[in-house]
Amino acid sequence: MKANQKPSPENYLKDIRRKTRRIFTAEQKILIVMEALRAETSIAELCRRKHPQKKW
Repeated sequence: MKANQKPSPENYLKDIRRKTRRIFTAEQKILIVMEALRAETSIAELCRRKHPQKKW
């Protein structure tokens, strides 16, 4: 892409999604599932802990 060209809206959105998507390793996924199966905490609490919202 040339320096004076703007990216298309579709490409711009794809770049945003690519940069903000969280990636969990297989080990992290297994730990989350095991914790959910133990039922020590509610699913809602588990989600709040594992997926904190960003503060802007």
